[in-house]
Amino acid sequence: MSKPADLGSLKIGSYILLPHSDQPSGEPCKIVEYDTSKPGKHGAAKARIVGEGIFDGQKRPHVGPVSMQIHVPMINKKIGQIISITGDTVQVMDSETYETIDVVLIDDEVSGKLENGQNVEYWIVMDKTKIMRIKST
Repeated sequence: MSKPADLGSLKIGSYILLPHSDQPSGEPCKIVEYDTSKPGKHGAAKARIVGEGIFDGQKRPHVGPVSMQIHVPMINKKIGQIISITGDTVQVMDSETYETIDVVLIDDEVSGKLENGQNVEYWIVMDKTKIMRIKST
């Protein structure tokens, strides 16, 4: 799920869906570079952005007019507790609904630091789930 926004209203740290060869809807990315040019004799002001993929870490450049409609992903941030760790898969129980989910994608910051019983923040974006950080109690 996503919502539309003007390209000119975004800033560094915002999230955006950038086109991707595998997904026509786009890959959710965090904006790491943002630059605008002034409107000139031949057109509107342009925005140049570089987004880093949330799930794959790839940098994707994008250029467009600041008035261009772009999609912003809906990020569902949840807190859960680690039940078990098996290889690359971490089983997390949601703190509100008590449902369990298996998460394969783990942020580089917390990779190798996860333990059973820890509370973690995980994000659900575009039907993908990723553990983002360890929550302190």
